[in-house]
Order: sequence, then C-alpha cells, then structure tokens
Amino acid sequence: MSAVTIEPVVLATQCAPVVLMVRPASFYANPETAPTNAFQHAVAAPIADTLAAAQAEFDRAGETLRAAGVEVVVAEAEACADTPDALYPNNWFSTHADGRVVFYPMAVPSRRRERRPELIASLAARHGWRIADTVDLSPLEAKGQFVEGTGSLVLDRGARLAYAALSPRTHTAAVAAACRTIGYEPVMFQARDRAGREIYHTNVLMSVGPAVAVLASGLVTPGADLRRVFDALERSGKALLDISEEQVGEFAGNLLFLDGGREGPVVALSRRAWSSLTRPQRVLLEQHARPVLCAVDTIEHVGGGGIRCMLAEIFLPREAR
Repeated sequence: MSAVTIEPVVLATQCAPVVLMVRPASFYANPETAPTNAFQHAVAAPIADTLAAAQAEFDRAGETLRAAGVEVVVAEAEACADTPDALYPNNWFSTHADGRVVFYPMAVPSRRRERRPELIASLAARHGWRIADTVDLSPLEAKGQFVEGTGSLVLDRGARLAYAALSPRTHTAAVAAACRTIGYEPVMFQARDRAGREIYHTNVLMSVGPAVAVLASGLVTPGADLRRVFDALERSGKALLDISEEQVGEFAGNLLFLDGGREGPVVALSRRAWSSLTRPQRVLLEQHARPVLCAVDTIEHVGGGGIRCMLAEIFLPREAR
C-alpha cells in the first residue's frame, strides 16, 4: 500500500499545533467516576507515591511531544481543589479555529471543579491566542445532561462531523446542543464491551486523523449504528484502522493526531497501546503519521484515561504581533 499524501490544508484543519497539559496536584482512582469507567483501577500504593509516578510520567510525556515538534503548554492543577482527574483537560473545554472556546457539562462534582475559564483567558493573553467568543454549556448539568468535551465528541474538523458514543457521560440532548454550538453534524451511536457496559468516552475506542480513522468497530452496536459510523467515515474519505476490544483495553484507541511542524503530522499514543498493535496496523498508522510514544502506564491504569485524554488541543488563531 502506498503512502497517503495529506494536503497541508487538511493537516492544518485536523491536527492542532499546540496542546495544553495540566500537571496534576492530586491523583488517585476517582470513586465518583469509577462506576462508569471500566478502565480505572484503585491501587494499594500510597497516594503520594501514585501522584509522584503520575507526575513523572506527565513530565516525560510533555518532553517527548516537544521533541517531536509539538508545542506544549503546561498549566498546574489547583492544589486546593482536590481534582484527581485534572490531568485530563480535554473533557471540560474545546477550542476552535474561529476563535471559539466551549465549556462542557461534566457528570460528577469533582470534574466540574476542573473547569477554569479564567485559566484559558490567562493562557490566551500570555500566548497570543485570540478568543472571539466563549460558550458555556455547563448549565445542562442542572438537567442531568452531559457531554464531556473531546472525550465524548471525537471531532472530524475538516468534515465537521462529531462522533459520539452515548453513555452516562454523553447524552443525546447534550451532544445535539454542543453540535449546534460548533456547527457540526452529530454521528451518535451505542458502543458496549463484551460485558455489556457502555464505553464511557468515545475517544477510548475512536480517533480521527487527517486521512485515517482508528475505530473499534466490533464494539459499535451492529445494524443502523455501525452503518451510520461507516457511512460518515466513507463520506469524509477516511481510511479505517480497525482495532479489537483487547486493543481498546490497552488504550490503542486513545490516540491523537497532531501537527509535528516541519516533519508533518505525528500521532501521540502510549507505549502500551503501540505494543498492542499488530505489525500491519503499525505500518498503516505510520503511513499517515509519525508515532510518538509516551509511557503513561500509571496514569492509564489508575486514572482510566490515556495520553489523548491528557491533551487539550488549541486551535485558536494567533494574535498578529
């Protein structure tokens, strides 16, 4: 199979040149989120040791991404807030190339405390990002309606499609509201593991790059739901890298395509995820982006989210200087 040529405009549309990472001030298996996150595991190690391990993995991941040509902005979590999932900032906000910032409704109180509009405003002023408008969807929490950012919504920015696996953290009405806000067509579907549990976030079983999509199609409900997803991928011209449920458990679906600068697109994924891929799957992925491997085993095992969850994409335009 020949390598796919990715037009620069498509790359610029889908691959963020900048990511925000939030360094954790606390980290443990969150009991509030455990009922809906089968990837999360409590451990017997002292909390201080678990936090130190997570911080070390976080720091190395940031260094690895910078070395690959990605601009990484790091903020500190608020120590007084007790937010064990704060290192997953992609769930509470998203940014868009038109200068829009959207804040999302979160399912549990501890995650709502992560939402920091003032942090985004401060970083924008410091880094020259232009914010044209902000939209706050958090009032949907009062109605029990949730859509947790780009955890719930896997965005194909070029085709303006928003893939959403419905779950206790991704509600139909909230997805529709978010899509109206950002002008995307929702592609909603059900996805369950073998035990019948709903997949808590879309971005653990799916990722969309400029010319390829990673998807665990075997977890999507057969019939109309699966046809809907396949039809959307075909309409947008995406090649498919299909992964198994076992590979989803190794976070092989939790990856993110990014702009690596002069050397073109990169794809951030964990070493654990890369190890789970077969040789043909690796070859296909490498035809579309340069793999950047991050070792985040503690973060994946305890927090139940991987490297993609740790990266909030910044698409905001730069102010002229």
